[in-house]
Amino acid sequence: VRLVESGGGSVQAGGSLRLSCASSGRTLSNIVMAWFRQAPGKEREFVATISLPDRSTEYSETAKGRFTISRDNARNTMYLQMNNLKPEDTAVYYCAADQMGRESYRYWGQGTQVTVSS
Repeated sequence: VRLVESGGGSVQAGGSLRLSCASSGRTLSNIVMAWFRQAPGKEREFVATISLPDRSTEYSETAKGRFTISRDNARNTMYLQMNNLKPEDTAVYYCAADQMGRESYRYWGQGTQVTVSS
């Protein structure tokens, strides 16, 4: 399985970005997929998860109310819509698939940079 993120970039505070995570190699189903992020000098942190069977979602407190995770099964693509971005959202964002533990996933993408300026 290969995961490829896209959609990162630079935006001013208050702006929006939509990240995409395209999967290939085999059809992903009955698994949990997630977005994580890592800011410079900080540990990787959980952002959001989506369960593919029932589309249930979970968000971190910092993402709740501003970010929306979704999945288009026909396109094998997961999204993260990020609104009202803040400078503290600046990080490399990673998608992950096939949860094995709370923050342990079998497959990871290479990451996409999001930079939010004040």
